[in-house]
Amino acid sequence: MFGDLFEEDFSFISNNHCGKGKKSKPRDSEPPAPRDFTNLSGIKNQGGTCYLNSLLQTLLFTPEFRGNALFSLGPEELGTLDDSSRKPDTKVRIIPLQLQRLFAQLLLLDQQAASTTDLTESFGWNSNEEMRQHDVQELNRILFSALETSLVGTSGHDLINRLYHGIVVNQIVCKECKNISERQEDFLDLTVAVKGIAGLEEALWNMYVEEEYFEDENLYRCGACDKLVEASKSAKLRKLPPFLTISLLRFNFDFEKCERYKETSCYTFPIQINLKPFCEQTERDDSEYMYELFSVIVHKGGCYGGHYHVYIRDVDELGNWQLQEEEDRLIEDKALRDTENAKEVENPLAVLKGILSEEESKQIPVDQLGQKLLEKKGVSWNKKYRKQYGALRKYLQNHPQIFQFSPDENKVGLKEKHKLPFKADSQGQDLQSPPQKNDVQWNSEKNPTRLRDSSSGCHWFDLNDSKVQPIKEKDIEKQFQGKESAYMLFYRKSQLKRPPEARGNPRYQIPEHLLNEMNAANTELQKKRAECDSANHRIDLHLHLSSCYKFHNGALHPSLTWKESVVDLTIDRRKTLGDLRLSVFQMLESWEGDMILSIAKPLPAGLHLYQILDGDELTLDGIGLADGADVFVWNGKEVGGTKVMTGPDHEPVVVNVLRLAEYNEGGKGQHFTESQHVFSCSTKLGDLHRALAPSGGIILKNGSGPDKEAKNWQVFLEEDMKETVKSVGLTDGCSVLILDSHDQSFVNVSSGNLTAFTYDISWLQVKNFCRTEDEEKHVKITATIETVMSDIKMKAIRELQLEEELANDSCLRPVSGNGKLLSPVPEDYTVKEAELKMGSLLGLCHGKAPTSTQLFLYFIVGSDQNSSPEMEIVVEETASVKECLNLMLEKSGLSGDDWHLRRIDWCYEAGEALNQENATLKELNVCRGDTLVITEGKLPPKGFLKIPIWWFKSSSHMKHGQNAQDQVNGMTCKMDALQVHVDSSVVSFFLPPFPPSKDSPEYIHTDMDLCYAGSIEIAGEASLEDLKMQAMTLPCCQEQIVPLPSFLRAWTVDSKRPGKLLRNNKQQLNDYKLGARVEICIEPLQKEEYLGPHELLLRVQMSIPGERNYCDSTDLVWDISKECTTWALRHRVASHYCLPVDKIEIAKYFPEKFEWLPISSWTQQISKRKRKKKQESLQSAPYHLKDGDIIGVKNLLLDDTKDFSTVRDDIGKEKQRQLALEKKKSRQTGRLQDHVFSEEKLNVKHRKPEVALSINVGVFR
Repeated sequence: MFGDLFEEDFSFISNNHCGKGKKSKPRDSEPPAPRDFTNLSGIKNQGGTCYLNSLLQTLLFTPEFRGNALFSLGPEELGTLDDSSRKPDTKVRIIPLQLQRLFAQLLLLDQQAASTTDLTESFGWNSNEEMRQHDVQELNRILFSALETSLVGTSGHDLINRLYHGIVVNQIVCKECKNISERQEDFLDLTVAVKGIAGLEEALWNMYVEEEYFEDENLYRCGACDKLVEASKSAKLRKLPPFLTISLLRFNFDFEKCERYKETSCYTFPIQINLKPFCEQTERDDSEYMYELFSVIVHKGGCYGGHYHVYIRDVDELGNWQLQEEEDRLIEDKALRDTENAKEVENPLAVLKGILSEEESKQIPVDQLGQKLLEKKGVSWNKKYRKQYGALRKYLQNHPQIFQFSPDENKVGLKEKHKLPFKADSQGQDLQSPPQKNDVQWNSEKNPTRLRDSSSGCHWFDLNDSKVQPIKEKDIEKQFQGKESAYMLFYRKSQLKRPPEARGNPRYQIPEHLLNEMNAANTELQKKRAECDSANHRIDLHLHLSSCYKFHNGALHPSLTWKESVVDLTIDRRKTLGDLRLSVFQMLESWEGDMILSIAKPLPAGLHLYQILDGDELTLDGIGLADGADVFVWNGKEVGGTKVMTGPDHEPVVVNVLRLAEYNEGGKGQHFTESQHVFSCSTKLGDLHRALAPSGGIILKNGSGPDKEAKNWQVFLEEDMKETVKSVGLTDGCSVLILDSHDQSFVNVSSGNLTAFTYDISWLQVKNFCRTEDEEKHVKITATIETVMSDIKMKAIRELQLEEELANDSCLRPVSGNGKLLSPVPEDYTVKEAELKMGSLLGLCHGKAPTSTQLFLYFIVGSDQNSSPEMEIVVEETASVKECLNLMLEKSGLSGDDWHLRRIDWCYEAGEALNQENATLKELNVCRGDTLVITEGKLPPKGFLKIPIWWFKSSSHMKHGQNAQDQVNGMTCKMDALQVHVDSSVVSFFLPPFPPSKDSPEYIHTDMDLCYAGSIEIAGEASLEDLKMQAMTLPCCQEQIVPLPSFLRAWTVDSKRPGKLLRNNKQQLNDYKLGARVEICIEPLQKEEYLGPHELLLRVQMSIPGERNYCDSTDLVWDISKECTTWALRHRVASHYCLPVDKIEIAKYFPEKFEWLPISSWTQQISKRKRKKKQESLQSAPYHLKDGDIIGVKNLLLDDTKDFSTVRDDIGKEKQRQLALEKKKSRQTGRLQDHVFSEEKLNVKHRKPEVALSINVGVFR
């Protein structure tokens, strides 16, 4: 109704010139921020790499790992990154090279945070692995393994072993012969339990001090005694590494709730720990057993997600560690406030000047100034000063010599000469320091900070991705418990001492080539920052020349094109207004006379001028001139001979004027006609009334914007006529309603409000579908929500000038947006009961309208709407399903009793059958406008199932010369998409959702075809064996030679895919709970099969070495009664192919995604008994292993690649991606066309499937 009133279309101003704020620039175009006062660099989070960042920072702040080990390896051993780009065959050890480079950046590059993109790419992470969350304990082991593999054959081959490797010895002592049986285990980290344990020392005591005894019924068989004897079992630390890593088992499993949870109980750990009680050898000096904590990786969140950060002790004191004592600062601030309160109770001027002088930005919003006053004084302006000084804005305006407003008067600041210097204490020292440059340390003498004694060596930092901040050592105690608590602990031997030259020297032990690279990078960064600083201070001004404008209708409008009216000028915001004026003079050489610069603002009515820019010594930033500002260049008096009124008091306002629409006025279904008028905001309301209603009448204002309900309209009274447009609240886009004496008969004005209005009046359009070529097509009919449909029909017949006899054989039917005629509306319904909206389109059609006891139904024959057009019928709601079916069969010209009715489902396919043929349509909740489907086939008797049978036919019947590269192995792939051709009983399977023709290159041959054998009717109490016997009698099945039902395998078909494998031939069909619409696939076998309830049927296929393809699949029966784990499946597959277990890799295929998920195992130490953690069943997430799944197998003796995918998978993924893009485009197009913006969203929490963490390393042996 309002048209484009609220869309500010300033045709004379470019879109680029409407913005008033700072120009947005891509973040990548700006150089990274420099390091903060800590002088330490963080690491950027790539989306989910906080666990990686925490571990990398720990390794960086392990000086022996960083300098003595990693940086000691030169290019002659590792190669160079340039070699990898020039010579693909060169064995370059990319992971340690990228790690060296990252550490050098963290130590020397002047940036707030470094990126790990190059490092993760060297890991082989190219499928968004960095977006997934993983466990840092798992990463610790995998990263160390990858480094060991990468450093094979170099002097650093034993780097991990030398720094982190330890040995645990397990001993069993026979109490009779004292024989000691021992077994030692290597470790890189110690895993300790958390549940039920108070702290680390108690956990180590339980593991390495307490003994387990074999006695009573639990005896030990001694190898020396050769009998069951009493014994004791214990474990000790045989070898301690220089760096001890301890992993806390905070994640546990609740067997009652069957879910994982995080242990958040209190778990203490010391800063220093003596490991002597836990070691096997204790004769050495105590100092050799002392360890100091230097890193704590903290996890915040739960077991399904969260965030990692790390507390690290700066051993080499590379960072600037300092803390500001908050307590002292608060005391000083409070004392300062008390002093100011005592001195400035009566005069608020000094208080406001002090607040504004402390602001870094030149100006702040007025309301924000009031809030800062409340924070500083503890009392608001209204409570303390308003009674004496008036409103805050008014007080600021009364002191123009001190305070300066922005052009829009929303912000305020101090004039340049009134800027306060930094506050000084009684000794003359600054209490507030000016901003420091990036190269100046933060611990200036002017900062009120308390520094800890640097000689203590306890400089701790919290490294949280990009953020680095100093912390106190006692802050570690906060991580003993809670959702945010310690997860990994790193200790170093106390005997490890650092050389003096390493202290505070980040360049220590860094190779020369990396030093040169970092120096060059820092030089480039400084250059980019200088360029960026210059660009950030540049502002673009748009100069509007008065000679190119004319003043009419209350505002300035360009007389020429925009390009000829506006001149762009770029200038530094730090320059003065005099510099700007000089630049304008130089650009406009032909300018004559005085030159006045005024702030301009584009409004809906046009360009309007505000204050004149004055004070050539002021900076552009100081006077509030922002980027993209519009400046009008004129003589300060007139434009084109017309005097121009300036300032906010003369702003032009666009008012939307509404009048009641006459018959057939105002467009489709509209109550009003509208027009727009421009008035100055200083115009008196009486002048506006005389201009809009010269013949008299009343004016009403809509108080709720675009909503024009009667309750929101208010009448302007006679005393309001002396007010101005601005004072009564009329702004751009406001609506006023003009009612003359005739229009007022439609309304009831009471107490200044419109209490009854014509919003009940509706326009309905009626289109003639009974027309001849010479007759009018459609008319508008006026109606209220209480108008009866029969009256509307008679009005339409008269307006269309049709014969009135047509009323006895016609009806009104709503027309949908796509032109479809909907169900006829009963003639005794009102507009409200018919749920018709204002402006709805109705069709006048032949045929009587149904009564209130009749149903209008649609029906089709079969579920294919293209082959069977939609038909219509009117039946009584008391008619039975059988009677309704007979009427539909008669209308569609069908005969016979072999038919039944089904409802249509949401995807317009045949759905639920109407089984109760004697029930009435009303009893079955069949409603007016429903669509039913006439489906071939008689409904089975009660207690019987009608089951379609599909039969697999051997590949020997297929044509020769099939392409093996495109062959799909396994039944799951064959049944990806099922299409039944009308002219054939053979069913072809294609990849969804692309059913190509057989001649197209995408056609996929299968090693089995599926034939539709027919349908069988069988009692629900019959057994599976009876179903197989009956299926063997079908014509298509008789071609196969099947001696017994046990030579057949039966599957259900779920969503056109094989679903459940039906076992136990003696079990009744009802026990399987198959449902009324089940379909069964019958697969012939070469031998009898009796699958037990704990046997899993898999399709295994061996990959062809050197090709991205697989051999034909074979059936593999796997007994899972004992365990269904990765280890067991690998053994079963290896046994099937007669291969060693460690020489195969297996993966499950997901055909709907064209993806292979490798099936890998991981065990970890969990207690002092060194038992391996019980692995989760493969039948649970993420594998969900079930009957019929395809398992790909790789023989590592012949093929060491880890890629299981085929060419078909690549094609399928690409087609799925294209289809997703097409769907997205169609959805967006649909939203734009229909204007449907739904705000309801399902609040369903979906967890991403867990994916194993891996790092790909080349072979360097």
